[in-house]
Amino acid sequence: MNDTLRVLFVAGSLLASGAAFAGPADDARAHFTAIGANNLAQLRQSYADDAVLQWVGGPLDGAYAGAEKIMEVWGKFVKAQGPLETNVAKIEESANDKGATVTANVEFKGKTSIKVRYVLVYRAAKLVSETWQIDPKLTFGGGYGY
Repeated sequence: MNDTLRVLFVAGSLLASGAAFAGPADDARAHFTAIGANNLAQLRQSYADDAVLQWVGGPLDGAYAGAEKIMEVWGKFVKAQGPLETNVAKIEESANDKGATVTANVEFKGKTSIKVRYVLVYRAAKLVSETWQIDPKLTFGGGYGY
């Protein structure tokens, strides 16, 4: 079997077995789900050590640099909110060989409804930049929950 056929055979076998190749949009979905589930350990694993979070609006408004500072913010958030239902709409991914950007409208529902315009930047499969923009006017028609 030549190399091209071997690659096609392996790829086809993986697809037939249900195996999938996760990409940045999948990583973003997992990130949103971890927030809703209060899963701080999973959140921590997604960040590069020098990641930056821009939280725009609400009581946690501010800029946070470094994974440890970001995790302090998430600790405050999950303590105040508890578990949340997560709904995502308009998720889009742009990628090249240097990294990827994922944008989405995300609604977290619990004690209150928090509508967020999200922008995530990944490099080397790690989250390096995150913008959490609270936007009460976002719409979620055609989105899905998980």
